[in-house]
Formats: sequence, structure tokens, C-alpha cells
Amino acid sequence: MVSRRWGLGSGLLIGAGVAVQGRINGELGARLQDGVAAAVVSFGSGFLVLAVAVLFSSRLRAGLRAVRRSVAAGELRPWQLLGGLFGGLFVASQSLTVAALGVTAFTVAAVSGQLLSSLLVDRLGVGPGGRTPVTTARFGGAVLAVGAVLLAGSGGSAPESLRTSSWLEGVPGPLLLLLPAAAGIGLAWQQAWNGRIGTTGSPFAATVINFAVGLLGLLIVEALVVARTGVPAEFPREPWLYLGGVIGVLFIAAGVLVVRWVGVLLMGLSTVAGQLTASLVLDRLLPTGAELSLVKVLGCVLTLIAVVVAARAPVPGDREPVS
Repeated sequence: MVSRRWGLGSGLLIGAGVAVQGRINGELGARLQDGVAAAVVSFGSGFLVLAVAVLFSSRLRAGLRAVRRSVAAGELRPWQLLGGLFGGLFVASQSLTVAALGVTAFTVAAVSGQLLSSLLVDRLGVGPGGRTPVTTARFGGAVLAVGAVLLAGSGGSAPESLRTSSWLEGVPGPLLLLLPAAAGIGLAWQQAWNGRIGTTGSPFAATVINFAVGLLGLLIVEALVVARTGVPAEFPREPWLYLGGVIGVLFIAAGVLVVRWVGVLLMGLSTVAGQLTASLVLDRLLPTGAELSLVKVLGCVLTLIAVVVAARAPVPGDREPVS
């Protein structure tokens, strides 16, 4: 019970970190007029921090060696190391759409996909905690949370001009929402796979692999973008625009632990609550493309209720081991 409370509390903080990262990456993507380049900067700065840590930490190097041995022994499948690709998609979607949609609308789309995907991921036993049946409380909490975030996203009017990457100009707002929704679906799988890696290595070993794989995928995509549109003309000078990667290192490493304590669905629900709460604050204090309204606040409150519903203590034996 203690680990569950710590896990849910940590999930709230992780969600707040995701919202702050989204605001940073969205602004950087709008400034560069290239959302993928902003995602490369975010992942690249995070990977640089981790690479320095690897050089000075024998414990971190030991964790990476443990992961390599697990793959060689067949305990980890090679495709379970690819969660960083979903992370790259999520960060790229932040950079491409947040400046246009606003932090709250982005969160609405992303977490709707994440919560429904989390039910499937937990049921299949993809994460380190084994298979978790879809109980009435868990399903009801997920459905209530999806309804809450849809309600939160229904308030406010769209801005007259949307600031987004140049190659997405003219795309209607409803279609832009499909990108963060797809990223949210992948996020549940990323958390589950990272949790598996963290079990055999360490949370920071999982984070290093996550950033390395995500950065490689983003660099390939950015090479195609640069071939078509060229490199960004100028990079902004404000230091805070380059903190997204560091924030990502912290919440991905923390997520590896949290998913082991509470499972993918409950981690998703707690991070949703943190994301929505922080998103409302950010859209109130630092508005971008969306108008804050009472309806969005109500949606946030309902999401918190959904977390409480789904976090009800499970009956004994509700987890099934994965062979």
C-alpha cells in the first residue's frame, strides 16, 4: 500500500513534468518552424546528460551490461528495447502541435490514447508486473478519465491563427489532435517496455537506452525533413527552451520505478491527473493556442476522481504472472 501511494504521488509529479516539457518543446518547435528539429534538440540534450553520467558512473555501466546479458540470454526481446521510438514520437508531437493546440488540448488527445492503450498493455502483461485483469473499477476509472479529458478539451475556442511547424500549416485543429493521440497510444507501450528493462538493469539504464533509440529515430526523420526544407535559420537564445530533455530524463527514469509499483494503467491515470492540472496552470499563466474555461477545470476534477476509482485496492490474486 505504501509503494502504491508513493507510486501514485510520483505519477502526479511525472505528469506535471510532461506538461512542462510539452510547453517548452512546443515553443521551441514554433520558434524553429521545425517540430522534429525541436524534438532532436530535446532528446539530444537529454542523451548528452546521460552520456556524461555513464562516463562517471560504474553502477550505470553495470546496469547497461546487465541489459545486454538479458538480451543475449533471451530474457529481454530486442524489440522491448525500442520504447524510445514511441518516446521520440511523443516529443515530436509536442514540438509539432502544442503551440497550435495549447497544452491542455494536447494533453486531452494524448492521454485519451494512453489510458485506453494502458488497459490493453496491462491485460497482456507487457509490463514488469504481469497480467492485470480488466476489473470493473479499472475499466470504470479509465472510461471516466477519458470522458473527463474529452470534457476538458471541449471548453474554449480555437485561436484565429495557429503557430505550428511550417509543413503542418493549414492542417485543421481536429486533425492535429490525431498526432498526440497516436503518441499517447505508444506511450503506454514505452512505459511497459522501459519497466521491463529497468527490472533487469536499472531505471537509469532503461532511460539511457530509451534516449539513445529515440534520438536515432528522430535523427533519421530530421534528415528527411532537412533534405526537403533545409536546416532552421536561427536557434533561439533563451536557455529555458533547451530544458525539455533534462526534464524528460527525470520523468522517464521515475516512470520506470512507478510502473513496477502500480502497473501501466494506474501510472497512466496518475500522470494524466498531473498533466491536466499542470496544463491548466500553464494555459492560464502562459497561454499559447487554447482558451482556458470552467469546463476544462471541471474535466480536470473528474480526472482526479477517476484516479481514485481505478486505484481501489485490488482483490488478492488479481495479478497473473507472465511466463
